[in-house]
Amino acid sequence: MQPVIECDHLTHYYGDKPALRDVSWALRPGRICGLLGRNGAGKTTTINILNSFLTPRSGRCLLLGEDSHRLTPATKARIGYLIEGHVQYGFYNIHQIEKFYSQFYTNWDPKIYYHLMSKLDITPGQRIATMSCGQRSQVALGLILAQNPDLIIFDDYSMGLDPGYRRLFIEVIRDYAADGKRSILLTSHIIQDLETLIDDCIIYQRGRVLIDTETRRLRDTFRKYTFATTPAVTDIRDEPANIHLERGEKHSALHGFLDENTARAWLAAKNIPAADLRAAPLSLEDTFIALTGKY
Repeated sequence: MQPVIECDHLTHYYGDKPALRDVSWALRPGRICGLLGRNGAGKTTTINILNSFLTPRSGRCLLLGEDSHRLTPATKARIGYLIEGHVQYGFYNIHQIEKFYSQFYTNWDPKIYYHLMSKLDITPGQRIATMSCGQRSQVALGLILAQNPDLIIFDDYSMGLDPGYRRLFIEVIRDYAADGKRSILLTSHIIQDLETLIDDCIIYQRGRVLIDTETRRLRDTFRKYTFATTPAVTDIRDEPANIHLERGEKHSALHGFLDENTARAWLAAKNIPAADLRAAPLSLEDTFIALTGKY
């Protein structure tokens, strides 16, 4: 199957500082993908290239088979974008803005929009400018979903949202994509929200792709082991192997794509005793921090 998004050897600099270094990855049809990374890792640069706001130094991005900087009108109509910030037409109420947007999309489905609007605690004629950040985010989301796009790109959808509205956002996206006909790329700094949502996970580190895998595989094969700290334990970060040993005051932790036998062998090779080695639970956020570092 042709990918719905394909980043092909993207490289970009801001002055002399590299933002993306030979980045390549693809989003398969019908998948929800989380593009993750610490601040400055290159996520926003990638999104700006996908949106044709930025031309890379080298490489290219394809959306639905077309260069992101040369999309035909027919292909643009199949893509929904939600970038940082939400609805700009604050002088409209929810009915006026729906009527305005509906004129531009041939596959417009008002039922999707008004189903979401029914969940908001607002008056019928209330202007969008007077709504809370969370309410405005749901108006923006409803306008995107009502377009019935084949591909949706959400850039940091969670900005400014409280836990309730973040949860609603995730639930709406999950329900919308349940039939497997839509493809979604999203970024967020609140990784725990994505735990049960994303099918695939791409993690950037200093402008490169550190991890590109199915979320299930990451969850099933990346491990954390704890053991009592001894003088032999020091902090070790082996980035090529994605192994991190973190020294703690009483207990230390080893992270990596390691089964227990391999973990014991790795520690033994470093002359680190770990007779009480045991597996510990990991969330997606724990895994992200172990892979990219705390600082």
